[in-house]
Amino acid sequence: MSHDFELIEKREISELNTQGFLYRHRTGAEFLSLSNEDENKVFGITFRTPPSDSTGVPHILEHSVLNGSDKYPVKEPFVELLKGSLKTFLNAFTYPDKTCYPVASQNLQDFYNLIDVYLDAVFHPRLTPEILQQEGWHYELENVDDPLVYKGVVFNEMKGANSSPDRLMAEYAQHSLFPDNTYGVDSGGHPKVIPDLTFEQFERFYRDFYHPANAFIYFYGDDPVERRFAVLEEYLSDYEVANVDSKITWQTPFAEPRKIEKTYAVGEGENIHDHEHDHESHKSMVTINWLFDEEIDTTTGLGLQILDYVLLGTPASPLRKALIESGLGEDLAGVGMESELQQFFFSIGLKGVAKEDEEKVVLLVMDTLSELNKSGIDRETVTAAMNTTEFRLRENNTGSYPRGLVLMLRALTTWLYDRNPFDPLAYADPLEHIKKKSLEDDYFEQLISKFLLKNKHRTMLYMRPDEDQARREEKEEEERLQKVRQGMDAEKLRAIVANTKELVRRQQEPDDPVDLAKLPRLSLNDLDPKIRTTPLDKSEVSGAPVLFHDLFTNGIIYSDIGFDLRSVPQHLLPFVPLFGRSLIEMGTKKEDYVQLSQRIGSRTGGIWPQVVLTLQRDNDKALGRFFLRGKVKVDQVGEMMAIVSDVLTMVQLDNKERFLQMALEERAGHEAGLVPGGNGVVALRLRAQFAEDGWISEKMEGISYLFFLRKLVEEIDSDWSGVLGKLEELRGHLVNRKSLLCNATLPDSDRHLFEGAFKGLVESLPEVDQVPVKWEPKFKGKSEGLVCPAPVNFVGKAVNIYDLGYEFHGSIAVITRYLRNSWLWDRVRVQGGAYGASCNFDHFAGILTFTSYRDPNLRGTIDNYDASARFLREINLSDDELTKAIIGTIGDLDAYQLPDAKGFASMVRKLTGIDDDFRQQMRDEVLATKVDDFKSFGDVLGQVESTGQIAVLGSREAIEAANAEDGQAMELVQVL
Repeated sequence: MSHDFELIEKREISELNTQGFLYRHRTGAEFLSLSNEDENKVFGITFRTPPSDSTGVPHILEHSVLNGSDKYPVKEPFVELLKGSLKTFLNAFTYPDKTCYPVASQNLQDFYNLIDVYLDAVFHPRLTPEILQQEGWHYELENVDDPLVYKGVVFNEMKGANSSPDRLMAEYAQHSLFPDNTYGVDSGGHPKVIPDLTFEQFERFYRDFYHPANAFIYFYGDDPVERRFAVLEEYLSDYEVANVDSKITWQTPFAEPRKIEKTYAVGEGENIHDHEHDHESHKSMVTINWLFDEEIDTTTGLGLQILDYVLLGTPASPLRKALIESGLGEDLAGVGMESELQQFFFSIGLKGVAKEDEEKVVLLVMDTLSELNKSGIDRETVTAAMNTTEFRLRENNTGSYPRGLVLMLRALTTWLYDRNPFDPLAYADPLEHIKKKSLEDDYFEQLISKFLLKNKHRTMLYMRPDEDQARREEKEEEERLQKVRQGMDAEKLRAIVANTKELVRRQQEPDDPVDLAKLPRLSLNDLDPKIRTTPLDKSEVSGAPVLFHDLFTNGIIYSDIGFDLRSVPQHLLPFVPLFGRSLIEMGTKKEDYVQLSQRIGSRTGGIWPQVVLTLQRDNDKALGRFFLRGKVKVDQVGEMMAIVSDVLTMVQLDNKERFLQMALEERAGHEAGLVPGGNGVVALRLRAQFAEDGWISEKMEGISYLFFLRKLVEEIDSDWSGVLGKLEELRGHLVNRKSLLCNATLPDSDRHLFEGAFKGLVESLPEVDQVPVKWEPKFKGKSEGLVCPAPVNFVGKAVNIYDLGYEFHGSIAVITRYLRNSWLWDRVRVQGGAYGASCNFDHFAGILTFTSYRDPNLRGTIDNYDASARFLREINLSDDELTKAIIGTIGDLDAYQLPDAKGFASMVRKLTGIDDDFRQQMRDEVLATKVDDFKSFGDVLGQVESTGQIAVLGSREAIEAANAEDGQAMELVQVL
């Protein structure tokens, strides 16, 4: 076919079994086309969008362009796609210098439907002041006499983001290194600056940067290549070449290092590690940060990323080890090697540092790097890092992300800066060069010398706790709004009230069915009525049951070695996560943890612990399994089994200092994750009120686990022999040949190799009679307010609907998904200004859970949860809407998985009684869902208001105000 693309370069990327083509369109758009046999197809269009201030304009635009376009003039095409697509990925990202719009699907028609909507969104959006107000910010005033407030999705999102000290530390580190260019401002937007953004600035930013001349377009997968050109020409043909000035200036190098001091908010008067005792103050976070003042070639870039792993990637890595063992802090701080911007930078330090030790952290980092440069890095550490890197690159395991999306982001690390996009993808030659150099000379030591020790472009960042910060910032916002209000006359205030009501009216107004019909969609006929199955064969090796999954794994064996948690007494369960870490991070009787780490890194693709804790079909008793999971090249499977045998039978638990370091890291990590993962925190806290597995999970990973860790840190100091005794007792209960289960994902042709290696492991394990213990959950039965210094809330409500008489039917998957993408999206996100809201159902336990994310509201959100019953009872779904809801649900059921995930999921289904007959029945019920199912489910939800329990993570003021407002007695629990 004819098109206006000129071929710039063609490359065979053998490492990825991919043919690559780079084109340039006559408009200036660049197009990277990757063709291979991956059915999980990916498209992305990226614009270089460097901001000049912290109003968050690129971030707000990312939200806004997906709010209706010329071809698809509905309020939110993005949400309509979420409702009814088979997508495997659908989202958008704002980076400090680019905005990406990627989609992915395994279904060809669905893939091109998504592309069409996204291309029309970015090139022909219907940007209006109302959309800026909804997605960015606006003044809200329901009555003239009410206080003026700010609302907006991004405004509240960034309020939540900035309440995470770790996120702030990373942002401050970047800004400190780039004071003079675009990386010195906040592309996401700072809440103090977002309200400065005008519609004129917003519109101008779009005009300046959203042009094909500034576009980087990407296709990946097994779709027809010629169709790619046809789709792109439809949108690009109307444009002429333009001069888009989006180049990013280089930061001028510093003549001398600089010192930066910042603060972060902690709970007023509650800056303690334990909610009952230990009034130890929160401590500082310290990082030392370097900017690299030159363009990094592909080989050096890969070398620097491997250096990052050498220095920090494992507990035995020399810089990480020096920092953690110093006792100066509790856990690492900093982002490590940042390689996704125009200039690389490196950031490392500690959190939990006493003020008098801040300078010691900086000196320790510099002294450690100097010693490594002088004396050299242990060769085994380098060998392990090289092996791990090569394994990861060759395996290309991207987890739940489509592989093509990760490759797009990798290509952009050069492409966005006018360098070759193929270079980061073709890793074999650079990796071979580095392997050779690392064996011949002091390659990594030279990198340390050049980029770190001799580099004066560095900053020392000290971030200290401030009890008054949250209150001060809230007061500053109130005073700013009061000043704005004082500058308004009565007419202006009435106009704000009118605008508030008009915005709500627009948000509530349904889309015209004619416009909705313009959106491309699939039909039920496009769906496979049959479930997707995974091969499973149950066998035995030396008496131990093994589940085999015959899947192509590209020369890798994935194994999961599991033991029964139900043999562990209840009081020992909170020790399980740290015991799992101990197995691979404490060393054995024949090698210390550094040597063990080197052995794992050089001979396997990784070994790690994981707990599976869930109810079972038709059984209210929890299934619990502790696994050591691992992956290895086929010819080294014997090595991996030998390592697993050693750690299970010879782990050296009696190392007080090392265990204390791990406990401090664990505590710091959970404290840092509270606010970023607040919706998960409240969902787990609620689940702990209804089901045995939820109650135990909360003890092992929730708020209760955090309280346990705080006490454990004290007990390690005061009663180490007691703690050690519990760890040994736990091992005695858990590591037992009689409770062993193995799960293996590999081709049948490699099965005999695995069985031979696994036999040795089985026969090395102790064998004792297995005595299941009784767990006795204690459900509090109380609503809770979990207090932390956050300016936004995470609001949850849950109920066991089986107790309300509901009997499971597959249609609930359609209904809860529709609630999430319609009612909750409209009321909690669009109108309420929260970043997100969800509704999830656990069909084992019968627990229905509502949660919100970065939510400025509390009581209003709970009211919306309660009103979902009325919404369903009164629902009037068109056939098209119902079809979309069913299709989207099937897309969730058929989520794309890589082989290791398929094998693990198949095992979990086997253990929990979810056989293929049940899965097919559920799929049939999903496909047969009717509007009446929605209405009858509304009757069930009608009881949620009176019977549901509430958990909220947020500020004391917000929770106490909600309690005072309606008498809902949430018990306050100080968590941070």
